[in-house]
Amino acid sequence: MTSPVTNARWRGARDQFRSGLPMSIKHVVPVKHVEPAAVVRRRRRIVAGVSVLGTGLLGMSFSTQPGSNKFYGLTAAVAATWTLGGFLSGPLHLGWIQSRDQRLRRPIITPVATGVAAFGCFCGCALVARHIPVLDRAIENVLTFADEGSTPMIVATTLANGLGEEIFFRGALYAALEADRAAAVSTAVYTLATATTRNPALMLAAGAMGTLFSLQRRASGGLQAPALTHLTWSTLMVCYLPPLFRRAHRATS
Repeated sequence: MTSPVTNARWRGARDQFRSGLPMSIKHVVPVKHVEPAAVVRRRRRIVAGVSVLGTGLLGMSFSTQPGSNKFYGLTAAVAATWTLGGFLSGPLHLGWIQSRDQRLRRPIITPVATGVAAFGCFCGCALVARHIPVLDRAIENVLTFADEGSTPMIVATTLANGLGEEIFFRGALYAALEADRAAAVSTAVYTLATATTRNPALMLAAGAMGTLFSLQRRASGGLQAPALTHLTWSTLMVCYLPPLFRRAHRATS
């Protein structure tokens, strides 16, 4: 049995940790979506099938020629699979965020700001990764798809897949899991799905961002917060990371 002093110290450490988190993930909104057992069973069957299909298509898309029609076709199929699978699985929820005055509102500004902050962190990580050969090659492989493709098409593909991933992984999959382990399991499945790209940089990004997205989903009770963060982060990454990475390489070569 823990002593009152130990409990007080634990609560103090917990509160200190939460104080450093963005408002979008540190305040758990008291909104519960309880679904009948039949709905949960149906959702789980659909989620299982869509997970296999979407993961397979994702792996195939990264084995094609960058900028080719086949690449765009497969990535569009991946986005459609995640999106349709998410909507077919059952009800989805946007979620709420609790403001400092204790009012509930739809999350908009904070998730966007979180996406900008995540981009800044990834820029720093990318500059460090260029000194690690395996990660440097992995990032170069990803940037090839941006360099050899049409910029508008790459941006559209990135946003469609980002939104589809949130609808499925933080929407359908998260709702199909038990509440106490939904964040961890959905992040693990998201990372494993990315493993089919055989790119360690993408897997690390999926693990890090998947954790953030799942925490936002748990805190808000819906997918609007992680979706806005994902779309903001993805847009900045695809538009600004390639030139930054190239300039860093030229400066050190």
